[in-house]
This record gives sequence, structure tokens and C-alpha cells, in this order.
Amino acid sequence: MWSGPRNISTAMMRSWENRPDCTVVDEPFYAAYLSATGLDHPMRAEILAAQSSEYAEVVRQISAVPVTSALQYQKQMTHHIPRGMDMSWCKTLKHCFLIRDPAAVIASYAKKMPTVTEDAIGITRQVELFEEISEICGCEPVVIDSQDVLRNPLGILRQLCEALQLHFPAEAMLKWPTGRRNSDGAWAPHWYHNVEQSTGFGEYAATSPELREEYAVLARAMDPAYRQLWQRRLLP
Repeated sequence: MWSGPRNISTAMMRSWENRPDCTVVDEPFYAAYLSATGLDHPMRAEILAAQSSEYAEVVRQISAVPVTSALQYQKQMTHHIPRGMDMSWCKTLKHCFLIRDPAAVIASYAKKMPTVTEDAIGITRQVELFEEISEICGCEPVVIDSQDVLRNPLGILRQLCEALQLHFPAEAMLKWPTGRRNSDGAWAPHWYHNVEQSTGFGEYAATSPELREEYAVLARAMDPAYRQLWQRRLLP
């Protein structure tokens, strides 16, 4: 599942992990991303200590380590993947892209980080990876929009499972217990407070967030990329 930050991606991970047949992997390239970029993210030291900071080693781990469940769900952040990286490891996997309106992403990200940039929110990178993975796999990945999920989680998750040729345990995927998980990344204390209190997908907010001018400009600049994938999404 490929998304940018602040995009119900952790709630979606909860949904899949609550299936009895599925285990999850939480943002396996985060430490490699921080190491390569030198960025000073919250809990940087803890993240670097918890994961490999070598891209090749992370690929080896997620490709070669035996999966003990029928399904494995990988929560992947598009901005963690550098341009030019060998993505051939993706060929044997099924892919889905989780998208969200740029203004909503930026408004949420700005509450957790002091600055917001195009690279940090991963929307441009999401389109690039969609095209690259489409070519590698020989077909377009499934696309779902977070707004559609929040409006109708039952309908969208049913369609998603059908598109992936999986059965859909509705009760398990729509409700989960509160709390932290052993599978949560080292960054959870900073980023996961809301989802730790959740028991399901949140309510859809119909109002548009108010952004300061430079962030409104960024949202408008990101909208064409978002719309490229939005046009390919599963329809609610």
C-alpha cells in the first residue's frame, strides 16, 4: 500500500492487521530515508536504531524473510523511496495506491512538522512510482482515495479486496481494538496518537482545511498529480 504521510495509512494498516490471516510491515524504508537525506525527523535516533539504514538490506528483508501468515501487508511511504532505486523487487507483489487531497495532507502534516515541502508529502513521487510499478508489473495498481474510504469504508474495502482477489472479512477490517501494536514503527509515539485511540475509520470531514498562503500554493501545485491518480481510483 503506497501512500504519502497523513493519509489514513496507519488506520488502513490497522484494518489489514486485524484480519486473522494477515501480518503487517510498517514503513520499512524510514530509517534508510532518514540516513540518505540527513533529515531531522522526530525520534530520528530511535528510528535509525530500530531499522536498517541500507536500502538494499531492507529490500532483502522484505523480499526474503519468510512470511508466517497467508497475507502480508506492507505500509509503504512514497517519499521514502529515492529516484533511481531498483524497484524490480515489486514485480511479484500486488500493489495499491492510497491517495488524499493535497490540501488535507498538508493541513494534517503541518500540525506535526515545522515545515511542509513537496518532497515531504510524497504526492509527486506517488505518481512516479505508480507509473514505474505499472510498467514493472505489466498492469496498473489499484487506487483508492481516503475520502472515499471514510465516506464508505464497507464499500471501498469490499471493492479493494475483490480487485486483489481476496475474501473480505468485513467485521475484522472495519473495527479493531484500541492501543499500540508490537508491529508499530519506532516513530509511533509521535505520529500514532489518534489511531491508537481509534476503533475504526474516522468520520469524513466535508469542509476544506484553511491553509496559510504558501501551503495553499503548494496544495494547488500538487493537485494535478493527485488528479492523475484520482481519475483511476475505485469509484464509491
